[in-house]
Amino acid sequence: MSDMTQTNEPSPKSGLMRRLPLIAIAVVAAIGFFTLRDYLSFDTLRDNREALVAFRDSNYVLTALLFVLAYVLIVGFSLPGATIATLTGGFLFGTVFGTVFNVTGATLGATVIFLAARYGFGETLGAKMEASTGPIKKLKDGIDENQWSMLFIMRLVPVVPFFVANLVPSFMQVPLHRFVISTFLGIIPGGLVFSSVGAGLGEVFEAGETPDLGIIFAPHVLLPILGLAALSLLPVLMKAVTGKKGL
Repeated sequence: MSDMTQTNEPSPKSGLMRRLPLIAIAVVAAIGFFTLRDYLSFDTLRDNREALVAFRDSNYVLTALLFVLAYVLIVGFSLPGATIATLTGGFLFGTVFGTVFNVTGATLGATVIFLAARYGFGETLGAKMEASTGPIKKLKDGIDENQWSMLFIMRLVPVVPFFVANLVPSFMQVPLHRFVISTFLGIIPGGLVFSSVGAGLGEVFEAGETPDLGIIFAPHVLLPILGLAALSLLPVLMKAVTGKKGL
């Protein structure tokens, strides 16, 4: 009788299968970059604004559902046009509801990428980091102790690309519920700003003017967001001063 041996090592085929969602996202993102970037623009929104408003007025709930779904696809598949989509939310639904729909769609789309990355690489990278020593281990331990602060900082600081803030937590084994909560809450300030700007697009288009997104980086808009990011550092600073564990 021959000995039967078992191994826990994943086969190359199973590894490829786990990476298929990320591969699909990368392929769709590449196709979308070359095919959609010319359509998701201010010109397209301006030229179709009357049709969009008319459809919204006669099918508000359906319009909201389709908008959120489109936003999930844009973020989940890293398609171009997230900025235009956010402004469109404000344009169609106003500042308050535009923010709600924008944040909901962005959170769901970010969760898609988070889960795809976790499924494809998260466990492997997590195991390697757990077994590592030196600077990498210290980095991981520091992040583990300050996960909430790290997550909020990545969402609130404008210089951190959105897709980076989706991938890094998945590789760092951040729990799903923390990722979802921090994403939803962390993007509300930026979503509120973009939705507010989008709510005024109708008047801009009617005047024949070009939207000026420079207002988003004006001090009176940007400084409060950076202030929120600084507040998210308070638990880390308190821990450093008191030497006590955070929540």
